[in-house]
Amino acid sequence: RGASIHALSLHMQDFVKILGLKHRREVAGKSAIFSGEHFVLEETDWYLLNLFRLWWHYGISFLRLQMWVEEVMEKFMRIYKYQAHGYAFSSLEELLRSLGGDAFINMTQRSVAESLLEVGVTQRFVDDVIAAVLRSSYGQSVLVPAFAGAMSLAGAQGSTWAVEGGNKLVCSGLLKLTKANVIAARVTGVSLHSSEGRALYQVHYEGSEGQGSAFYDMVVVTTPLHPSRSNFTFENFEPPIADFPGAFQPSVTSVVHGYLNSSYFGFPDPKLFPFASILTTDTPDLFFNAMDNICPVNISAAFRRKQPQEAAVWRVLSQQPLDKQQLKTLFRSYYSVQVTEWQTYPRYDAAKSLPPIVLHENLFYLSGVEWVASSMEMIAVAAKNVALLAYNRWHQDLEKIDQKDLMHKVKTEL
Repeated sequence: RGASIHALSLHMQDFVKILGLKHRREVAGKSAIFSGEHFVLEETDWYLLNLFRLWWHYGISFLRLQMWVEEVMEKFMRIYKYQAHGYAFSSLEELLRSLGGDAFINMTQRSVAESLLEVGVTQRFVDDVIAAVLRSSYGQSVLVPAFAGAMSLAGAQGSTWAVEGGNKLVCSGLLKLTKANVIAARVTGVSLHSSEGRALYQVHYEGSEGQGSAFYDMVVVTTPLHPSRSNFTFENFEPPIADFPGAFQPSVTSVVHGYLNSSYFGFPDPKLFPFASILTTDTPDLFFNAMDNICPVNISAAFRRKQPQEAAVWRVLSQQPLDKQQLKTLFRSYYSVQVTEWQTYPRYDAAKSLPPIVLHENLFYLSGVEWVASSMEMIAVAAKNVALLAYNRWHQDLEKIDQKDLMHKVKTEL
């Protein structure tokens, strides 16, 4: 997912260190939330002053938010103990139920706004702060499901870190560590065959040397199986494996090297502009979701951010490509603009049911977890679950699949 996912959870630190990767150094920078006319909230260099401003504007809503997120994350953390003991789940519903009961499943069906208002967070805090965070992460409103919202809000509260050199090194490091046999080709389809009474899957692909195929006992599909994203077929399956309902949220990332127009944000003197990151409220006239002064993936000890009056590299997130007038609104002048359009995250209002994990006997689907919440950590958890599920099913170790009261079982095993 490239630039839109830039942080790994602390719980993956040991995993990243195994690959020989380093923590990317943080570069200090203040944030603010912009309404289109003025800043509704500004971060300062003083932690206590930031807390006072939050309290002054929103009462104890930020404390109630933190307690709610921590409760969700504390229960979510159980998955690491379960997986350490080899337990797996055959559906996303079973996985969620093992972590937080029916409450977690309900959190995929109700909005984050509804859940937060229920625990005493004010409407103003939701409209200003929660909306800004979700616009910058998922590019969507406070109507996203509560579980996805909690994951996004957890990442926004700190305790995250990125990999020096870029998070893509996690993928290349894994391939090197596992000594996987990588076929550089595009998969076009999977067809079902049988051998000695067991399913056998033929994977068809197209590479630089033409078409090819190979047979496998197990297959894991890691691309979204939705009409707007799926570009390969399943053959000989009964019942047929069809695309799942749902769509993905379009997003545009514009990387602009230029001089920020600080006057648009209420700072006629660019030298006085103090922010490195700007989030936005859900205001109809705002044409961008967020923008930030970005740093290189490798940060030297001598690196410093550009002064606000200097030309710097800014990343602007929007739902539509910026036209020249919009670029002129944000920047006094600029040297270059690089634009990437992509479908980043599920559009969470487009589907109300969760996709399956098991498509066939030994054919598994990984990317359905994005409809619970989309992040690098969720994908990593889902990948390990699929690996454990495939292993346990292959060896008929059914005691390790979809077990109830797992917290008690894990404590007993300890």
